[in-house]
Amino acid sequence: MAKVLKGDDKDLGGFSVSRVLPHFDKKMVGPFIFFDNIGPAKFPAGKGINVRPHPHIGLATVTYLFAGSMLHRDSLGSVQEIFPGDVNWMIAGNGIVHSERETHEVRATEHPLHGLQLWVALPPDHERIDPDFLHVGKNDLPCIYRPGLMMRLIVGAAYGRSSPVRTFSPMFYLDVLADKDSELEHPARDQEAAICIISGALEISGQRYEKGDFVLLDSDDTSFTALENCRYVIIGGKRFERIPHIHWNFVAYERATIDEARKRWDAGEFPSIPGDDEEHIPLP
Repeated sequence: MAKVLKGDDKDLGGFSVSRVLPHFDKKMVGPFIFFDNIGPAKFPAGKGINVRPHPHIGLATVTYLFAGSMLHRDSLGSVQEIFPGDVNWMIAGNGIVHSERETHEVRATEHPLHGLQLWVALPPDHERIDPDFLHVGKNDLPCIYRPGLMMRLIVGAAYGRSSPVRTFSPMFYLDVLADKDSELEHPARDQEAAICIISGALEISGQRYEKGDFVLLDSDDTSFTALENCRYVIIGGKRFERIPHIHWNFVAYERATIDEARKRWDAGEFPSIPGDDEEHIPLP
């Protein structure tokens, strides 16, 4: 039977973030080890997102927006503004540094922000691969159309389609627009899955779920019916046999690897971001 996981809501001054994963009752859903629902927020001119350079290891970050934009920079030299429907996929591997800010044009006027940021744990045989960054525009992501349903496949494979994003274990991440009374079957009942309802309401196994609910699915939850026009995302994938440790921005299967990363960041041994190397978030 499906189960709602409550997020840890944080007020970050002008906007809120609901962090659902990792959760006390469920550390991971497939390879997804971190789930942040950002906003929705509306910033006045002069305010907005301004995340200083910080490091990652052992994971891939997935950024996907419903409204607004963010400017990504990283230590590989990547500079990429992301808009709704696009995907930023950053593989940290053995170590990367990035920042998330806004352009002058965005910051100068009132602007919205709403989106999701997820982390995907890399499997043990890939946790120390070289870092990489990929941006895929919305028009290059597969769309799946069915009566009353329009789906965009963000990452992984589902319903006979595959995303161009490079992945390392079986997974899926879909953005679904559903008309009232439309029904969608579970994308992979042999894999773990969860639904986050962005708007509207869904019925799953006879139970009603509404906007903001993060619903952990059971293998018996075979389909989802829209009780009204709604939007939701489905994430999931093959269950990980080993759950890695997560500490600050680091994911690793051995605590010694995290300790080493902490020492590297504290000593200034991570690579810097070209054009954004005068600030950083200190080690907590």
